[in-house]
Formats: sequence, structure tokens, C-alpha cells
Amino acid sequence: MKQKLAQYIDGLREDYIQAVQHLVAMPSVYQDDDSNTPFGQPIDDCLTATLAYCETLGFTTYKDPEGYYGYADIGQGEQMIGVLGHLDVVPVGDESAWDSPPFAAEIRDGCIYGRGTQDDKGPTIAAMFAVKALMACGVELNKRVRFIFGTDEETLWRCIDRYCQKEEIPQCGFTPDSAFPLIHAEKMLIQSYLKGPGDVDVALECGGALNAVPELARYQGPLLDELVAALDQLGFDFSCEDDELTVFGKAAHSASSDTKGVNAIARLCMAMAKVGVEHPMVRFIAEQIGQDANATEIFGSIEDVSGRLTFNIAQLTIDENHSQCGIDIRVPVTFSKEDYDTDIKAVTEQYDLQYEEFDVLPSLYLPADSPIIESLMSAYQEISGDTESKPMTSGGATYARAMPNCVAYGAIFPGRDKVEHMPNEYLIIDDMLKAMNVYAHAIYKLQGVEL
Repeated sequence: MKQKLAQYIDGLREDYIQAVQHLVAMPSVYQDDDSNTPFGQPIDDCLTATLAYCETLGFTTYKDPEGYYGYADIGQGEQMIGVLGHLDVVPVGDESAWDSPPFAAEIRDGCIYGRGTQDDKGPTIAAMFAVKALMACGVELNKRVRFIFGTDEETLWRCIDRYCQKEEIPQCGFTPDSAFPLIHAEKMLIQSYLKGPGDVDVALECGGALNAVPELARYQGPLLDELVAALDQLGFDFSCEDDELTVFGKAAHSASSDTKGVNAIARLCMAMAKVGVEHPMVRFIAEQIGQDANATEIFGSIEDVSGRLTFNIAQLTIDENHSQCGIDIRVPVTFSKEDYDTDIKAVTEQYDLQYEEFDVLPSLYLPADSPIIESLMSAYQEISGDTESKPMTSGGATYARAMPNCVAYGAIFPGRDKVEHMPNEYLIIDDMLKAMNVYAHAIYKLQGVEL
């Protein structure tokens, strides 16, 4: 079966490219628009198009009447394997940093470039094609396979929460929304806001999605010359044109803010504090966080098998009436939420800032010797030949933690760059065909796992 599957998947190359380009061309960023949809018309259009495409592959489909989610089924049996993907994407950020339009899905050097190629349209389509390949090669599924399409993963997970309230829950599954070989532990995710006073002398509107490290922070105002001098002294990258100062950072997913990101908001606040700005929000960011995305000034050194605590300053607004800072924190699996709450509130109270929790996702952990993990690892090893890589832990928050016996599984191979949420996001076409092989064998193996 292995050779037959590989040959069939090779023949899917052009179909796969066309499917990715079609869905990536849809700018499925959250919008609070006038449409009768929960997350905006572009996301709803992408969900409709995805389900229509699933029907051409032989799936039966269902779309939630309110538009929160959809799913596509194939196979027979009482038990169900779930494959959880999401169709919404983060904003493009600074479009001038892209080498081609973010939704053009341009092909260059064996890659498809565009927002959503890696996170998560490209991998989700690869898993869909893997099931198509199994069926085309005569494999009979004794467990149903259900693709569950979320539409709100990059914000509040209202889509998957609604699914879990209304629909059948798979007995096991995976989400193709991370890296191979697999993620068997995910940190707790806490997203919160700090709220404080306004300021007639300081006006800022910086940042974007809570789960993205801000790459730019802009300032206009009377402190321009002083800030230029301070940024020079600090050695931070910036530009100043037409009476507007732009501080440069480096975009990254907030889960890797301490290793891949450079926070432009934090750098601007450090410069503002250096020139004497006394606003409590600016002081908190400059004094307690600065360039330390692990926030050791607040929490000390917090680290376990799942990695270090990360603290991302994602948004900052200051006007004459109020101030607000949006933060995204990834908490190691052995550190309790109670300890976190105690530490963050103790510090923010020193600055007279109000701490408000916005969203919490609990941590995930499956033992490396569980049957599901062993089956998925076996499929990955057989196709990739990689027997050295071990089950991993992550600060990323994937749909895996929404359901039992579910993990993040691919689709980025070891040694490849993870470029989700970054300018020039891309997928490698050959890698996605290889991932199809892995997913096909994984679903085949899960047919034989006792659940």
C-alpha cells in the first residue's frame, strides 16, 4: 500500500496547488462587518468554499446554520477520528514587508506564498487530500473521519466551543497546525488586558492580533526629537519621516516571542521611559518587560518540560481618555494559574493598572507512550525516515486541547522554518506532498487503535 499511496499522492500535486491557491486568495481575516455572519463575510465565504471543495473529494458536508463551523465526513463505523483545521488567518501586518501580495498565493521556487499557506489552510488541505488518497487506493475505513473546520481560531475559539456544544466529539484525532513529529504538551494560554488612565500628552495606537509579536510601533508628537536620540542610544532600529517615528521589531507568533520575535511596542516604551514619560502603562512595559519576553522581572525563571513562560505585549492604546494594553501569555504546564494570577496582579497594582482576563485555554498533555501518540509517531517515522525526533512540547495553542486524545501533528518538518504570522508566509509544495503521505498512513494506523 505504501508505494501505491505515494504514487497516487504524487499525482495530486497540481490539484493540491490549485486548491491552496483558491482558498489562500480568500482574505479570511476576522471582521466585525455588517454581514449576517459571526466573524465576517470573508471567513464565511472561505468556509462555504472549503465545504464545497470537500464535496468534490467525496465527503458529505454540514455547515452550521449560524456560520460558526462546518465539517466533512467520510467512512463508516461507530467511532470517529477528527482532523481539526482552521480557515481564519491573522492580519497581514505591514504589507510593504511582503514580496508579493499576501493573498495572491504566488508560486516561487517550489513554494506557495501567502497568508494562511502554513497556518492553516495548506496543511488542512494536505490532510484532506491524504484521506482522498486512502479512499482512491481502496482502503476501507472502519472508523469515520471527520474534518472539522473552525473559523475563529486566531481570536477566541468561539467556533470550536460552539461545535463542542452541539456536535459529536471524535474519540481521537489531530490538528495539522504545528510541526512534526507531534506536540504532546501545550502550555496554558492566557490573554488579558491591562487598563489605565488616559494622557493628554501621549497618543499611541500600536499592535495587531494578540497572538502576534508587533513588528512596528508608530509615534507622532512633541517628543519626536528626544525619542530619536533615545532610540539611537538604545541601539534600536527605527525610521523618522514626515513627523512620524516608526520603531521596528520582528514579527513572530507570540508562542515564540522569546526566541524569534522582537517587540516594537516594548522598544518604543523603553525609549519613552528613557526620555521621562511617566505614564503608568509605558512605565510598566519598560520596567517590567522591556526586551525580556519571559517576564522574569515579574515571575522569575519559570520553565519545565514544556519550555519557558512567554509574555507578549501585543497591543497598546493611549489617548486622552484611557489606556489599554493587550497581552498574550503562554504558561508552562506545571505552573498553576493561581500562581500566575497572584504574581501579575501584585505587579500591575503597583502601577495602578486594572488587570482583566480576556481568554484562557487550559494546558494539554498526553503521555508519549499512549497508543495514539505511538501510532502517529510510527506513521511519521515510516514516511520521513526520521527516527531521532521525539514528541515535542509547545507554547502554541492549537485545537488539540479542545478535545480528548487529540494532538498537534505537523505539517512543518524538522529543520524547516515556521513562518506563520510573519510576512512572506509560505509552504513548501514537496513538503506538503510528503505530509500527505504521513497523514494517510496515520489515519490508516488509527483505524486499528482501540479507543
